[in-house]
Amino acid sequence: MGMDEAQTLVADAASRIFRDLGDPQTINAAGDDSWREPLWSALEEAGLTTAWVTDELGGAGAGIGSGFAVLRVAGEYAASLPLAETLIAGWLLEMGGIMLPGGAMSVAPMKSGDSISLNADGTLSGSARAVSFAADVDHLAVLAGDTVALVATADCGCSEGRNMAGEARNNIDFSGVTPLQTAPVRPGIDAQALSLMGAAARSMQMAGALQTVLEIAVQYAEERVAFGRPIGKFQAVQHNLARLGEEAAAAIAIASSTAYTVEHLEDWSSAGVFLEIASAKIRVGEAAGEGAAIGHQAFGAIGFTKEHILHRFVQRLWSWRDDFDNEAVWAAELGCRVGAMGSEGLWHALTAA
Repeated sequence: MGMDEAQTLVADAASRIFRDLGDPQTINAAGDDSWREPLWSALEEAGLTTAWVTDELGGAGAGIGSGFAVLRVAGEYAASLPLAETLIAGWLLEMGGIMLPGGAMSVAPMKSGDSISLNADGTLSGSARAVSFAADVDHLAVLAGDTVALVATADCGCSEGRNMAGEARNNIDFSGVTPLQTAPVRPGIDAQALSLMGAAARSMQMAGALQTVLEIAVQYAEERVAFGRPIGKFQAVQHNLARLGEEAAAAIAIASSTAYTVEHLEDWSSAGVFLEIASAKIRVGEAAGEGAAIGHQAFGAIGFTKEHILHRFVQRLWSWRDDFDNEAVWAAELGCRVGAMGSEGLWHALTAA
């Protein structure tokens, strides 16, 4: 079976599970979290939460491309689950050869500039800001210098905090915490590699969410009648939906290209890889901002109500833009690097990928 075939099967399996157990309208109407456990269990049983971990370490071994295919589907359903976090945490543990503890996880650090280190006595120092879903999970995969550490969340200081979508987003204090396990990280994996992996994952989730915003906006424009005809027949609305279509298409294209790059990656430190993933996080982040605004224009006031699913997508798009650094942080770093490369270096980085 070819790689693309395997990814299609994985994406189909994810879509079936989300369709049955993660429908945004059903979840929106539920009013509580009773939907979460059955959905997570189904994803876990299908091996979709551990796609990036080999079976020797307790994972499904589905491969990088398949994991990104799952993230796109999760984005299409605005899934309020630590799925990306668990995938990335699993990938980081794999980079240290550490066995999966099972269950949902998150990963730290998520912001550039945060640093965690391993002390001589085996305890950790340092802290991490804005770690998504940290308060909801039992374990954290932590990059502490050149060491991967598996940490019990209960052992850490964990602040109260929420993102725009109302999901747990916590500052974590690791001072004096003894990890459950530590291992040297594979050569070439450092804070930048983790940041790039996170940015690529969030780009794919945002692209998936934008795809759904486009679909529901187009459907609404065909059904909503004003002045005797569907609003989709008005030129201004058509123009807006065309722009939304362009933003969604651009996001899907660059997120998919980035996923392909990560899947076939040999060196995380290459300039071309940084260029592509940084560009993806910036471009998809911009598309998320633009797409969310156009979506709300199409729906008018109804899109802001709690009853309507649009806000589920928009709030997550806004939150995901911030995770693993926002466009401004990536753009500043990209600008510095491109400036330092000079024209020949930039040309080489652009053509080498």
